[in-house]
Amino acid sequence: MSGALGGVTVLEIANYVSGPYAAMLLGDLGATVIKIEGPNGGDPFRGWGKVEYSATFGSLNRNKKSVVLDLKNNGDVEMLRGLIADADVLVQNFRPGTLERSGLGYDDVHELNPRLVYTSITGFGNEGPYRDFPGYDTVGQGMSGLLSLLTEMDDPKPMGISLSDHLAGIFACYGVLAALLARERTGRGQHVETSLLESSIAFLAENAANFFEGEGKPPSRATRTHQAQVFTFVAADGKPFVVHLSSPPKFWEGLLAATGAEAMATDERYATRPARTKNYDALNAELGAIFRTKPRDTWLELLRKNDVPCGPLNNFQEVFDDPQVLELRLKRTLSHPKRGSVTVVGSPVRLSDTPVTIESAAPELGADTERYLRKRSEA
Repeated sequence: MSGALGGVTVLEIANYVSGPYAAMLLGDLGATVIKIEGPNGGDPFRGWGKVEYSATFGSLNRNKKSVVLDLKNNGDVEMLRGLIADADVLVQNFRPGTLERSGLGYDDVHELNPRLVYTSITGFGNEGPYRDFPGYDTVGQGMSGLLSLLTEMDDPKPMGISLSDHLAGIFACYGVLAALLARERTGRGQHVETSLLESSIAFLAENAANFFEGEGKPPSRATRTHQAQVFTFVAADGKPFVVHLSSPPKFWEGLLAATGAEAMATDERYATRPARTKNYDALNAELGAIFRTKPRDTWLELLRKNDVPCGPLNNFQEVFDDPQVLELRLKRTLSHPKRGSVTVVGSPVRLSDTPVTIESAAPELGADTERYLRKRSEA
């Protein structure tokens, strides 16, 4: 059976992460995704690797077709308008005003195709004092407050993952799906908008709610770790692992049983969850000393036997060797015309009747230009 979005055509006029990620998610759900790329190398991420393919580019552009068009050329813009007339969704992540200057803004193409779901991902939104600023991932993380929860503010470090970019892609996909469903009722498309700043702040709803209720004291990286009673430890063999006690008393009791530290139950510093939150650093130190006495696998077995939420703090080699990850088929190998094969991460979503499919690696630059433009001219 075809995917949930079988028959839906998505035009992606986007580079880097947020737009390509949103369109890729739609492609995994069965949509036909046509990636529009410029003639001078296409998406800049192509240049991060070999033979017009980099791991970064491949991670964001599977299940797509590539059509090369020069948006500075009036003839190519007209050909693109022809593709837009037949499309269901357009995803773009340029600065506000960029596509408008080529006559490809929402108002321009809405008249051409009233059913089109036009999706704009920007750095900071289409209005406001920051509208025209360049918005990249770490800027979004920093300005949204996201980075303040991931690093120490007196010795800040940037993150090793493009969180804001990916969040914007996920929220854009979410908006597209809602707009497609609404179109089934109204027959009309609409403008879907999100930004790195909005998506990142929305992702922090729990932390923001606590801030609003906490007399205006900004949370730090440690705030949630103390409240949720989450810990990282290093075992005797030097291997790290995590424990998340949350709020049910049974998890605290199970940890005491696993470690043989039942005496802590009557220690007034740890007798209640509020007390453990207040004395988190002392508790962390005492437990850390205990966990340094045995290997990680031994501790994980004891903790799991006592139903304590825990797990290894894996590096990527350990992640993709893990039997549960293998069972979930989260590592996929795809054929590639020049590299032979490439490996990507699979989808985290399973649909029983309209399965998610990952059929093709990221396309070579312009591989489908002739096919789609000829098809359009013949129509």
